[in-house]
Amino acid sequence: MQEGQPSHTAQRVALRRAAHQLLDDPRVFDDPVALRIIGADSAAALRAAPASAAESRLAPYLRASMAVRSRYAEDQLTLAVGRGVGQYVILGAGLDTFAYRNPHGAALRVFEVDHPSTQAWKRARLAETAIAIPPQLTFAPVDFERQSLAEGLRAASFDASQPAFFAWLGVTPYLSEAAVLQTLRWIAASPAGSGVVFDYALSPALLDATRRRAFDLLAAHVAAAGEPWQTFFEPASLRRELEAMGFGQIEDLTPDEVNARYFAGRTDGLRVGALGRLVCAIV
Repeated sequence: MQEGQPSHTAQRVALRRAAHQLLDDPRVFDDPVALRIIGADSAAALRAAPASAAESRLAPYLRASMAVRSRYAEDQLTLAVGRGVGQYVILGAGLDTFAYRNPHGAALRVFEVDHPSTQAWKRARLAETAIAIPPQLTFAPVDFERQSLAEGLRAASFDASQPAFFAWLGVTPYLSEAAVLQTLRWIAASPAGSGVVFDYALSPALLDATRRRAFDLLAAHVAAAGEPWQTFFEPASLRRELEAMGFGQIEDLTPDEVNARYFAGRTDGLRVGALGRLVCAIV
């Protein structure tokens, strides 16, 4: 993330979620706002040549990953709301669209946390595309170089005495391991019933030669964009960390488990790759 500039990754992720709406049938993640939030010019270009979104050999895997992690987070959120959680915090929100199609209405307060530059860019995009900001949404700009997540949420009137559910997607590889674990510890100290969904990149040492080539290609791509990967985890070690923090229920989905749950029976071969995993951890 470059100072004073919005995240380049946020736009790329939003484009892939939008491409999923056009290219994949059935959709794993149905998002009626996805094509609007990328902007009129980008949406027109995508509609005119949707196949251009799949020009890379890795593009279908990336598109599947970005669609399914949002689906998984929102599936787990629905379960959390069912057990009485009334606050949803989207960390590194980027161009996430949940708040603008929230099926839970007034029962769920939504907080979008992001770097001030990225959040200002998103708010300008919302205005340009005439996407209304719902009353249940609060923006929480947080510059982690200058303030903590707790401080940023407190300023946004987040109630730390009440349970909350957190989504943290596509972020952990870009942070230091210490920053990732610090944030997870803070979430783990939330009231019982709280939880988090996040994804993480597998340690390169665990990858075979084929997967390592894919990893190297993607790592070089994000580094060239100025947002290099920093942190990777070994699953058993991460689980021990989460358990030590106090999370009592942990689901760490392998790529095969994600594909079996969300992509089984497809005829188009759409599936996630094998470079990362999805976690849901409940306090």
